[in-house]
Amino acid sequence: QNSRELGSFFQIVATAAPFQSRIELSNGEKSVDGKSILSLMLLAAPQGSELKLQLDGADEQDALRAILALLEARFGED
Repeated sequence: QNSRELGSFFQIVATAAPFQSRIELSNGEKSVDGKSILSLMLLAAPQGSELKLQLDGADEQDALRAILALLEARFGED
């Protein structure tokens, strides 16, 4: 994995970690913990992959807004 992908993974984990909700990302074959850098690395989802995001918990709406804001900002690339 390249440094750009790793940076994106770190940003996802940093965004997801403060929330109590369970946050999972899936590539259609495998689901992983969105709060774990190692899990995200094992997902093997290169740039441009389509992922499914699942959240469950008391603060899931706030977590979803935070993660969507990160994605919409293209991880700060713009």
